[in-house]
Amino acid sequence: MLVFSLSLAAGGRSLAQEPVNPVGERLFRTRCGTCHSVNIGENRMGPHLSGLLGRSAGTIEGARYSKALGGSGIVWDEERLQAFLANPRQVVPGTTMTVTIRDEAQRSAIIAYLRRLSSVD
Repeated sequence: MLVFSLSLAAGGRSLAQEPVNPVGERLFRTRCGTCHSVNIGENRMGPHLSGLLGRSAGTIEGARYSKALGGSGIVWDEERLQAFLANPRQVVPGTTMTVTIRDEAQRSAIIAYLRRLSSVD
């Protein structure tokens, strides 16, 4: 009965389906979602980013990577993502990633959203 009541209180959706970080999700969709998906196997101009944290750069099968990123040896963690999102071409000269996110709070919100996705996979 309690679960049913909680579902109704959430507007008919299960509370488990609520985004943990709605700001990060919104920023991801507006800043990153054109080129990247969070759905496994759904590569766009860039690779899907589900399970990104702890993954080596350039390793998603079927995704297009620059030689620079594919050969970078980077394993994605929060510190590397902060630096890369702030200035991708400084971190990996020759990358094809052109989007920069200068605002640290926005980068942190996006990374928190990706961290949540990494822990769910």
